[in-house]
Amino acid sequence: MTSEDRLRAAVAAGVLGSEARFRGLLRSVVEVARAIFAARASSVLLLDEEANELVFEAVVGEGEEKLLGMRFPAGTGVAGWVLATRTPLVLEDVERDPRFAKDVAEGTGYVPQGLMAVPLLHDERALGVLEVLDRQSRFTLEEMELLGLFASQAAIALDLLQRARESEAALAGNGDLAVVARIATALRDLDEDARPAAMRLLTALDEVLST
Repeated sequence: MTSEDRLRAAVAAGVLGSEARFRGLLRSVVEVARAIFAARASSVLLLDEEANELVFEAVVGEGEEKLLGMRFPAGTGVAGWVLATRTPLVLEDVERDPRFAKDVAEGTGYVPQGLMAVPLLHDERALGVLEVLDRQSRFTLEEMELLGLFASQAAIALDLLQRARESEAALAGNGDLAVVARIATALRDLDEDARPAAMRLLTALDEVLST
């Protein structure tokens, strides 16, 4: 990601303290998905592009205390396959599928029997994977479509979470990005009379960056 991209991300995020809010939104998505599908667990995994790893960003149900924050190589297992191919997947017996990484699952302390997994796509970017694990009845194609709706909401929350983190990283720095990010943060607190002038300033800055 270029400096200009990080700058735009920082301005778009706008304020500090957003990460907790967006993490809460992700958790709400997986909580509802687990309840709707009567599953033992549901999770969202985020792609860390720099480390080329998948990270458990939101987990509800079986193993949630241990799984949250756990990482594994992005090309590993069912989640890695779903991410790379951008293709939803239903498995009724995971251990019969060669894409299932049993060693990774055993390392988490929870080995599912069946799962549904869908990629989280936003603006043509693959951000991560949403999984629903172990339900009492078999998964159906109609339910896969329903899970896709949850995936759309999770992708939006995941994109906002990434932008919030980029904004906070910029604000923590001392360079030009930090200056502009602080301007964006201050913009939130301006009164209605002063805000249009500040917006014109940011618009002019964006035009300069786009040339």
